[in-house]
Amino acid sequence: MQHPAKRPAETAFWNGDDLEALLLRSLRAEPPAHGDLIARPRGDHDLQSEPIDIPDETSAIEAAVLIPIVLHPGEPTVLLTQRAAALRKHSAQIAFPGGRIDATDGSPLVAALREAEEEVGLAPDKVRTVGYLDAYLTGTGYRVTPVVGLVEPPLALTINPHEVDEAFETPLAFLLDPANHQRHGREFRGRHRTYYAMPHGDRYIWGATAGMIRNLYERLAGH
Repeated sequence: MQHPAKRPAETAFWNGDDLEALLLRSLRAEPPAHGDLIARPRGDHDLQSEPIDIPDETSAIEAAVLIPIVLHPGEPTVLLTQRAAALRKHSAQIAFPGGRIDATDGSPLVAALREAEEEVGLAPDKVRTVGYLDAYLTGTGYRVTPVVGLVEPPLALTINPHEVDEAFETPLAFLLDPANHQRHGREFRGRHRTYYAMPHGDRYIWGATAGMIRNLYERLAGH
């Protein structure tokens, strides 16, 4: 049986050199500013069947995450973590390495790299930064700046058990396939809320993490 040809935006993801060039063309060169008129902050508010107010980014807590793309030959992956089950907030959820931007960080990039090193032992000099996604506003009051970086394998990670139960890799091809971008829903603070979910094996990737992956897909696909 003859398989349908892939669209150009899909085929470009799998070659490491092409991927880096595509990322550099598609991503922001600088972190998103407050009040950005070209691409307003993303968030689960985009998906709701009933319009809801966009959270106020000026009062949100500033945070940053690192989206580490591991350049395995022929099949890049994305490094994700499962947050420690003992954490008070977002325990056991799938997430990117990241956290609050401290006053001493000075930038989302510094914060994302610091958190990645603290959580999984990924050294900052192993990450080649290629750009930023749009800011992501969460329902819990955070304004997250996603930093996209490329990492050459092999990885030598050291897991911080106080923050992370496990680090694992998921194929970039799976995450960037819109057929895998499901919409799920649940009750949250008395309202039905819709969000992206990308189940992969026994991993349930959802919420802000899935929303940022969707933003990465849209950026690369030219949406």
